[in-house]
Amino acid sequence: MKLYTKNHIFLSIAITSFVFILFGSGFLIFYNFHNSSQAEINPEETLSQSETPVQEDLTQQNWSVNYHPTYTQDELENISVYEKYNEAVVNINTAVMGINWFLEPVPQEGGSGSGSIIDSRGYVVTNVHVIEDAYKIYISLSDGTQYEGSVVGIDEASDIAVIKFDPPKDVELKTIPFGESDNLKVGQKVLAIGNPFGFERTLTTGIVSGLGRPIKNSNNVIIRDMIQTDTAINPGNSGGPLLDTTGRMIGINTMIYSTSGSSAGIGFAVPINTAKRVVSDLIQYGKVRRGAIDGVLVQLTNSISNYANLPVSQGLLVSELSNNSFAKQTGLKAGTEAVQYGSRYNSTTIYLGGDVIVAIDGVSVTSLADYYSLLESKKPGDSVTLTIIRNRKQQNITIKLDEA
Repeated sequence: MKLYTKNHIFLSIAITSFVFILFGSGFLIFYNFHNSSQAEINPEETLSQSETPVQEDLTQQNWSVNYHPTYTQDELENISVYEKYNEAVVNINTAVMGINWFLEPVPQEGGSGSGSIIDSRGYVVTNVHVIEDAYKIYISLSDGTQYEGSVVGIDEASDIAVIKFDPPKDVELKTIPFGESDNLKVGQKVLAIGNPFGFERTLTTGIVSGLGRPIKNSNNVIIRDMIQTDTAINPGNSGGPLLDTTGRMIGINTMIYSTSGSSAGIGFAVPINTAKRVVSDLIQYGKVRRGAIDGVLVQLTNSISNYANLPVSQGLLVSELSNNSFAKQTGLKAGTEAVQYGSRYNSTTIYLGGDVIVAIDGVSVTSLADYYSLLESKKPGDSVTLTIIRNRKQQNITIKLDEA
């Protein structure tokens, strides 16, 4: 049996504690080293693990970029019409001849407006007032190219003009097809494409808000059966197309009703059925072959009516008729009493005693503007029924029309 002193026991405990502490310290060092090694690897693993949600986010972003929203039927109609036909709408600018301080002719910037390419040969339909007084006409296409145009024909009675430019042979022009305007309904959706205030090929939408409107233009000519629309029409839209939802032209935007010169929610377009007839004649003949009474008609005034002792103060006095006119051959009577009418320095000779026309085909005629508008759609050789005053009595007479 081995005996230990207190010193031995104390020394033994001290050694044992030291060994235990040493061992524990080594274990902690190893453990920390192991964890630090893991920490060096874990960031990569963490990055690797984080790639999945990042890729998912990127996928979601790509999905958002490539996502095409579902358009409404109304939006699809607008988009389809614009994409098909906006390139067939041209911008028209003109140059006019002015006078400088020395009374010398100088070129000046004229008006501007819109037009529609209706034929691949370069025919464009627009308004007369867009190209009025122009000595140069410039037609700009959607691709930025510009051509000089020439006038094929104009018709002030309908405010329709046809101009033409010569595109290169390798250029295929987009055109707008004609539609129908006889069956339009109030409330029907319509679209307009034009160049308001110089903003090229602008699309606006609205409805047909009225039909059959007789509107007097700036030349005091009444254009009948105009289409009224709330589609925004501003300066620069004149001459551009009014389209239905299939993209067919149903009218030619012509004027607005406004006190400021900007759109006030009321615009007017020449119906396409009028335009088709006018455009066909302008291209074929350079003018519109329109029926008329071959003679001189004088708009009644109170002074003429009182002097001639007529029972009416409104209507058209038949002053003269051509000898070979259909009207004379079918019984219309001209005046025989020559009188001077007007001021002392600006008088003209008229003939009293003839028939007074008060209606055409049942529609009242009070002015020359009414007369021209009522015969606007008539061709030479067409028959019309005149309501006349003869010998202070009213009667009807049917006559054939000559060429205006």
